[in-house]
Amino acid sequence: MICRKKVTPALWAPLLALSFAQGTAAFAVETNVEIRLQMLQQQNEALQSQLHQQQELIESLRRDVAAIHKSDEQRDAALKNEKAAAAESEKPSPPAGFNFGKVHLSGEGGAGLFETGSEGAFPNAEFRVDEAKLFVDAQVWGDVYAFAELNLATREEPDVNLHLGELYLDVEDISKLWGHTGQLNARVGRMDIPFGEEYLTRDVIDNPLISHSLSDFWGVDEGLELYGTLGKFNYVVAAQNGGIPDTRDFTADKSVAGRICFDPNPHWHFSVSGMRTGDLSAPKDFLSALWFANGFFRPLGNGTLFHANLAEADAQWRWSRGYVKAFGGYIRYDDNDPTANNGRDVYYYSVEGIQDLTRKLYAGARFSQIFAPKGFPLVGDGQMDSYLFGPLTDEMWRLSLGVGYRWSPRLVLKTEYTIERGHEPSGVNRNHEDLFATEAVFAF
Repeated sequence: MICRKKVTPALWAPLLALSFAQGTAAFAVETNVEIRLQMLQQQNEALQSQLHQQQELIESLRRDVAAIHKSDEQRDAALKNEKAAAAESEKPSPPAGFNFGKVHLSGEGGAGLFETGSEGAFPNAEFRVDEAKLFVDAQVWGDVYAFAELNLATREEPDVNLHLGELYLDVEDISKLWGHTGQLNARVGRMDIPFGEEYLTRDVIDNPLISHSLSDFWGVDEGLELYGTLGKFNYVVAAQNGGIPDTRDFTADKSVAGRICFDPNPHWHFSVSGMRTGDLSAPKDFLSALWFANGFFRPLGNGTLFHANLAEADAQWRWSRGYVKAFGGYIRYDDNDPTANNGRDVYYYSVEGIQDLTRKLYAGARFSQIFAPKGFPLVGDGQMDSYLFGPLTDEMWRLSLGVGYRWSPRLVLKTEYTIERGHEPSGVNRNHEDLFATEAVFAF
């Protein structure tokens, strides 16, 4: 007989509570799992969104890097081309001229159109040969050379006949006698007068403009010259006749001129110059060998002797595609006229700038001025007969504006317009001497 135990109501409550608790726990666990799954899904979606954003960022950075790399390649290529072009432009040209054994022949010239106002030197719009020169350089023996300059035509000569320019014997490296090169060299014969620096770039192939400064010092004269280099300094000094006659000197007093230069670095250049013409014979020398203001120094009174003393300072700043240079100076003129005091103080200056616009095209400007308080023979772009021997000028200025195109270092096309104004002590103004010029210049 099976005996069944009866469950009393007192036991139902705990059982029901336990069953409810188990169900609640199971429901809670199930709910918690669903929440966690939802959170994981949300985190997964967030991670996928971040991953997508990161992929887009990486792709954007990749494109930027590619663009930068391409830009660098293009820049490098441009720099390479620029350097190649600069190297090509800076590559030294083959020596100009022709060699015949120990003799070297070269030359230069220029031809074009020149026109001035009615009172200028070229009032009729003239085609002219502006310059034609031949140079002969020959080794004589060892470090001794002979040099000759033959002028077939120059702007200052009224004809196209043959004229002698420089002609000298050049003895180089005398300083080898004490173990140094370049410190002392000597020239004897007919040389440029070494005052100032403008004469060094006066030839048509060397002058970036067509005109010169208003003062325009230059000249050739017979004598003895010493020159050399000492570190960052170089010098030149010369004793010469002083007068314009080519074969005679009519006074024992000699002209002395010299210049000392200093180049502290490749960009800066400085120099100081001094000169005395010495006493010149008024009736026989009549004119100085030194050219000034498109004329000469000449006697102003009735004396038998006249002279001029001069001083000048030059400075230049150079950069890769141009330069600015300036100079200024003082002149003291006097003579021995017993009847009048003809002494004169003259002041002058010039500022010039040249800038390359491209590898071949350049532009330039020059402003120059002369002050002569008591009046002085200043020809400028006027007619020489009118202003060298006519009325004096007490103030004058010139502004030159030009452009040039270098087909090569030996072939240049230049165009210029120059404004020139002057004033005479009598009150008369000089207003009709402006110059327009264009010319092709060459060297071989």
